[in-house]
Amino acid sequence: MTLMIFLVMFITESATEKLCPLRASIDVLEGEYFFLCFPESMLHFETEGYTINWYKENAGRQKLIKETQRIISQMNFLEFWPAELSDSGNYSVTHRQNFTIQKWTLNVLERNKSSCFNKNHLTTEIQNAGTGHSLKCSDLSVNENDSVTWYKDCKNYENETERELDFKTLTVQHSGIYTCKIFISHNGRIYHSTSTIKLVVEEDAPEAVTLEIVGRDEEIETEIGKEEILNCTGFLGYDMQEDASLYWLINETFPEKCSDIPKNDPLICEEEFKKLHLGNKFYVTRLLRIKKVRDEDLHHNFTCKLQADEAVQIKIVKLKKGNTRDLPVHLFTTGMILAVLLPCIVIAMTVVCVMFRVDLVLFYRNICRRDDTAGDGKEYDAFVSYLKDCASTSEEEREFALKILPMILEENFGYKLCIFERDVSPGGAVVDDIHSFIDKSRRLIIVLSQNYISDTAIYELESGLHKALVERKTKIILIEYMPISDYNFLPESLSLLPSKRVVKWKKDKSLPVNSRFWKNLRYLMPAKPTKSNTKGHCNNLDLGSEGTQPWTGGCDCNAVI
Repeated sequence: MTLMIFLVMFITESATEKLCPLRASIDVLEGEYFFLCFPESMLHFETEGYTINWYKENAGRQKLIKETQRIISQMNFLEFWPAELSDSGNYSVTHRQNFTIQKWTLNVLERNKSSCFNKNHLTTEIQNAGTGHSLKCSDLSVNENDSVTWYKDCKNYENETERELDFKTLTVQHSGIYTCKIFISHNGRIYHSTSTIKLVVEEDAPEAVTLEIVGRDEEIETEIGKEEILNCTGFLGYDMQEDASLYWLINETFPEKCSDIPKNDPLICEEEFKKLHLGNKFYVTRLLRIKKVRDEDLHHNFTCKLQADEAVQIKIVKLKKGNTRDLPVHLFTTGMILAVLLPCIVIAMTVVCVMFRVDLVLFYRNICRRDDTAGDGKEYDAFVSYLKDCASTSEEEREFALKILPMILEENFGYKLCIFERDVSPGGAVVDDIHSFIDKSRRLIIVLSQNYISDTAIYELESGLHKALVERKTKIILIEYMPISDYNFLPESLSLLPSKRVVKWKKDKSLPVNSRFWKNLRYLMPAKPTKSNTKGHCNNLDLGSEGTQPWTGGCDCNAVI
């Protein structure tokens, strides 16, 4: 029985010795479980009880540590559940009459929020490829049932859960940063402790390599008068050989040095010797600059020589006259693409301009505030001619001519219209008045329908046609108020007007002030700055239940009005 107790005490003491390395300075991550401890073998057991006191240095004085729910003292252990940044400092433990057993400096490192480890809290292990190796998790837990998870570069590594990570044969691909995370249960909560190892796997030192010139003998196509730069590079192996030399010969003759003759600029010269270190390989290089290729250069041998110890390597370069170079592929491709795209772009822009000609012109007028009416001596922007024969009158047409047309053009777009029935006082000579008012107007708007056959309307039309076609003083705008299938009732001279000066009214579809009808009409009207208080829609017109309101004005069938 005594022997059994002794063995248990020996095993416990050995385990404690293993868990409590004598380190003066210790680093730990915030938020993790950690403990300070010392081997029980450092205590001198006596028959009487003894007291262990833990201290932390505060403002140069030792302050006794009192237990809390987070910091617990158990004989030779001081546990942190978990460690916090404020725990950093100098610690010591005493026994009996203030006999100091051990001292530590504890550094609590701030956790990296964007990574699973802190670069200051890792160890580095360097191993050679091809050998077996094992990464050991720094065990801060006594309970072997605590779960373990391994990470490589902060990603779960092959679901490994053992305390040791074994590699039977290391390769360079095994290099990385491995993090071991132990989960520890305490008072119903789960804490964790991590240790991070940076594993560097190096390849075995390469065998000695014979020096050689990179590339084989070659012929370079060139042109007379062109500049050529010949490059010669030699591979020296994995150690820089100080006695290595690399140089050019032109038909067994040394060329001039480019840096030796600053004033006399030689046609062919040799650049300075350069050493290169790429990875673990060493190179030397030298350029031969031919500033203008001559005919005689096509018959020369340009020889590059690499010498180190007694080994010699050579490479011969010759120049030959090449065929006339074709256009570079990228330039040819770019040219073809442009040749195809440009016509497409031009056609597309032309189509857009034709389709949106009216919108573009109106936009230009608004931007430039263009005004074609200033200083031309005209009083009205347009004279409105429509059917006035009461025998076949159309109330909708009269409503359109006397109310809708002036409301939109005058109130929304600032035009001034002359409507005989509205603006001319009765009693005058009708023919003379019509001729006079058309002469004062910049446009003649004719509201055209099958009923446009009255004597007065025909006179207005013929007078306007005379001014448009003969005197070229007034432009005519035809509004096709109702669809017309036969224009034989109109004067033959009307066919001489451009078809683009006809605007078709489509009832409700044309009512909105931003409809295509009003845009086309404004396009044919003289340019004039638009009022800022333009209304968005003419639906505010009271047109009755059927869309039109009967005209209540009087009508003298024997007169214009």
